[in-house]
Amino acid sequence: MELNLSPQMADTTIFEGEGGGYYISTDVKSPALVETELAAGKLVLQPRGFALPHYADSHKIGYVTQGTCTVGLVSPTNSEEKVVVINKGEAIPVAAGTISWWFNGGDSDVTLIFLGKGSQSYNPGQFNYFFLTGAIGLMGGFSTEFISKIYNFDESDLQKLAKSQVNPFIIKLGPEINMPSESNCTVGEYVFNFENEFFSNANTIEMTADNFTVLDKIGLSAGVVKIARNTIISPSYSTDSAQRVFYVTKGSGRVQIVGLNGTQSLDVILEEGQIFVVPKFFAVTQLAGENGLEFFSVSTSPR
Repeated sequence: MELNLSPQMADTTIFEGEGGGYYISTDVKSPALVETELAAGKLVLQPRGFALPHYADSHKIGYVTQGTCTVGLVSPTNSEEKVVVINKGEAIPVAAGTISWWFNGGDSDVTLIFLGKGSQSYNPGQFNYFFLTGAIGLMGGFSTEFISKIYNFDESDLQKLAKSQVNPFIIKLGPEINMPSESNCTVGEYVFNFENEFFSNANTIEMTADNFTVLDKIGLSAGVVKIARNTIISPSYSTDSAQRVFYVTKGSGRVQIVGLNGTQSLDVILEEGQIFVVPKFFAVTQLAGENGLEFFSVSTSPR
């Protein structure tokens, strides 16, 4: 089977409003995402932008490429909300079914890249989100009779809970609404700081279950690579049937991928914002351009 591994930008806008937007790569432009059971998405939050509480059908890792974001997390096994503040260069794993919200309390945009598994997704190649409230929220789908009995609400409270918010995904909060600005837990248990791990002669930092144990639960690992201008890195391949997905965070360069029978599957120029997939056991190498090359990657293996 011949795979189309050509790098692609996000080609579809799922939502865009005054609070921010969410963008994906579909199987039309990125069929390799579907064929390798991977998924990708890009979240941009403008100042005071708030991604409504939701959970997803797939495991993923979010990586901050710009700004500072406050995140709320509620595990399916623990109702206590954890709040963490994450910054550029940090990654946060989010398991399927975990309720989360995302808020930009700063003065500039926040950008997060989500990469992960798509094998459990209702729409292959995408993360599907289930919102608690808002225009497409779960609360609006249940009858008022059921909701009133569950939560002991009157009719006006029910309408406010289920229907008052017309935006389906991201809203812009007014200054009168106070949101958390500090973490309420040990950040290092939930967030991995790639920037703190880099040192002068390192070009690759990996986040695996060996140095971040929570990854064992979701079966993913991640890495950040920074290649100096006109520098090439040695070919690599997965040894445990893991699929890999890459997002170019900065710079440009060239990528070559070699697959079955020594056949070259890809030889193209990479640009910032592109996503590309490396199937299991295929070998890949990258050559940085004049401005260097940096990318974030996720593997479907915890190690």
